[in-house]
Amino acid sequence: MVISHLIAFTGGLLLLYYGAHWLVEGASALARSLGLTPMVIGLTVVAFGTSTPELVVSLVSAVKGKSMIALGNVVGSNICNFTLVLGLTAVFQPVTTSRIVIRRDLPLMLVVSVYLLVLSFNSVISRLEGVSLLAGIVAYTWFNYKVAVEVNRTRPPDAPKDPSARPVGVWMQKRWLQGVMVAGGTLAVVVGADLLVDTAVSIMTTLGVDEKFVGLTVVAFGTSVPELATSVVAAMKKEMDISLGNLVGSNVFNLLSVVGATALVRPIKIEGGFIGSGLVVDYLVMIAISALPWVFMRRGLTITRRHGLILLGCYAAYVIFLILKS
Repeated sequence: MVISHLIAFTGGLLLLYYGAHWLVEGASALARSLGLTPMVIGLTVVAFGTSTPELVVSLVSAVKGKSMIALGNVVGSNICNFTLVLGLTAVFQPVTTSRIVIRRDLPLMLVVSVYLLVLSFNSVISRLEGVSLLAGIVAYTWFNYKVAVEVNRTRPPDAPKDPSARPVGVWMQKRWLQGVMVAGGTLAVVVGADLLVDTAVSIMTTLGVDEKFVGLTVVAFGTSVPELATSVVAAMKKEMDISLGNLVGSNVFNLLSVVGATALVRPIKIEGGFIGSGLVVDYLVMIAISALPWVFMRRGLTITRRHGLILLGCYAAYVIFLILKS
């Protein structure tokens, strides 16, 4: 029984990874063909694509009545993205960015994190509050779209192409293939997410572990695999805007779209209360971790390898804390 669960869990992870990869490749090719900038692609198309596992896992968890896995998945995934994923990416290749990310995108992500903290204080995220979160992701996407249009409008006709823009292969220039990859990737992610939730719950229930711990660790790490692969590969290819934009946009998408859609399907009730369950500590850790890249980059605009090691140390300390608490 345990072996079959492990095989199913591994299969779910593989479907999540490759499904998200196909989804990102198809969506990125489509976005580039429309003339979007690498940062906008990272903040929206790639970020939304790599966050599809979190969305599907949380929705499936909500339908199955596992609301703590849904919420824990989002909080744990955001912590994982800005410690493990960004830390490993910086160790492979120091991550540089533009000052606009420091002044606009990171502070916006922190504001959204604090907003979710406020919504959770009464231990319930209602459908109406879910609608407000979904309205936020619509506004966020529209804002980035308008920024991209303005950049393209003000760019001189003879301006050189962005050196970070990768050429798209001949096959990937075909719109029908881009659509097939998006559809196939989405299907693989849906099936993989269902496998992941069922087997993770079964394994951890057998071991006597509570749902919140499952969501914050095992499921959160599994759904962060696409972000990890995308950010590391993008950094190694010197596409820093896509690498960092992917993580910032993914965290915003998780907070607004994933939690919002989950609450719309079924109001999220925090078992044991927001304070009593200890989830407030996880929220505060998420907010503190989200602020670290801003601290690191506010002067040199770079997350160095030393910063990457610090972030990895934070992730290790957090996992140890969860294990000891459980």
